[in-house]
Amino acid sequence: MSSATVEPRTGHQNPIGWLWRHFRDFRRTRPFWGGLLAMIAGVPILYFPYAHLTFGGLTIAMSTTAGAGSLIIGVLMIILGLTAWFQPAVRVFGGIATILLTLVSIPVSNLAGFGLALLPGLIGGGLMVSWAPLPEPKTAAEGRRRGRRKGAEAAAAADTGTGEAVAQSVATEPAAEAAAETTAAAAAEAPTAQLPAQGEPQEPAAQPAAEASVPKQAGATDPEAAR
Repeated sequence: MSSATVEPRTGHQNPIGWLWRHFRDFRRTRPFWGGLLAMIAGVPILYFPYAHLTFGGLTIAMSTTAGAGSLIIGVLMIILGLTAWFQPAVRVFGGIATILLTLVSIPVSNLAGFGLALLPGLIGGGLMVSWAPLPEPKTAAEGRRRGRRKGAEAAAAADTGTGEAVAQSVATEPAAEAAAETTAAAAAEAPTAQLPAQGEPQEPAAQPAAEASVPKQAGATDPEAAR
């Protein structure tokens, strides 16, 4: 059977798998490796000034007046690493402080713990500064909520457009009525042309005055009188 068809067992859980899952979630939600390297860098700075190294029968004590400074730097670096784990919001401050303390430990604490704390401190501080949380995954509930919000906004926009159209129509109705009344009044006052009624006798056209006023020539005979 493939892993996709195997049903998960809810009754008995493997404690190692449960711890690993919780550790993985813990590691992914904070600058885990930066804080771990900062704490590792603080250990040699804190240890060597108070250590008693034995070479055969010779005991070497390295506790000097710089021991107090080494103690403070080592403790602060461990605290900054833990702060990056449990308070990721201050990771930028913790990373910058870790880098500065690592550089200060070079002249103060035996060359940063004989060089053992130099690289872990610088790398850990850089990791804390550059870390950023992962974006949260979009759930189905958020998608439905956004869809409802968009639908409500679209409905509100449609209602606003309808209200504006109604307001414009109401505002233009008085102007249209006034224009119609003005046109009707102008049409009533204009004179109408009188056309002759059908069936009425039409008066004969008057003969031209030129024909009536022409004098008859002397010696001309009237053809009717000659007959």
